[in-house]
Amino acid sequence: MEKLIRGILHFRKHELPTRRAMFSRLAEGQAPDTFFLMCADSRVVPNLLSSSEPGDLFTVRTVGNLIAPASDDGTAIGDVSEAAAVEYALVALGVKHLVICGHSRCGAMDAVLSNTAPSGAPNLVEWLKLGTPSLDRVERAAFVDRSLSLADRLSQVNVLQQLDHLRSYRLVGQREDAGEIRLHGWWFDVATGETHIYDEERGGFVLLDDEEGERLLGGRIARPHLTLVPPPG
Repeated sequence: MEKLIRGILHFRKHELPTRRAMFSRLAEGQAPDTFFLMCADSRVVPNLLSSSEPGDLFTVRTVGNLIAPASDDGTAIGDVSEAAAVEYALVALGVKHLVICGHSRCGAMDAVLSNTAPSGAPNLVEWLKLGTPSLDRVERAAFVDRSLSLADRLSQVNVLQQLDHLRSYRLVGQREDAGEIRLHGWWFDVATGETHIYDEERGGFVLLDDEEGERLLGGRIARPHLTLVPPPG
């Protein structure tokens, strides 16, 4: 807490004087073009890794960057908070891009693998069940780098699984099919500070470097889907 308080005082003294005009403008409303769903892990900070400013990202953070899929009636099968944020981003803000970003060394993925959670956390136990479909598919996922730990491979599969959960919402699926929005799968490596993006055509997560950035900015963005290895036999 001391670090937070000192940080706010530092911001007020050294940063705020040069940003007052920006905050004055933002007070009139927000117009982000990207919905960004990322893990609540303290080591991953969306605005830091993307060098983005206030007003750029409509951000939701959950344990394991999980989101409940929709039921047949279009509502979330669990907590509706994340689904409400998706609807607000699309209907009220008109975002054009939806990103789900996982990361390496994810404690939630470790818990899904081991089927354990800290004692006395029944809500966490229920929440982590949203990662079960990812666990069911990880060994058949063709795109994962087999040199990664099982937890990191699961984390990458989980990014695409949660994109499938997003698509289960009628509003998301319809707008993506109509070409009105794009969904993106990203993965952040905590140890290197590098961000990787999923590209189905090249069969996996690709480092987002200068060359890849130029390719993406040229408009050639592949729609992410989970590619599976056919089961034996």
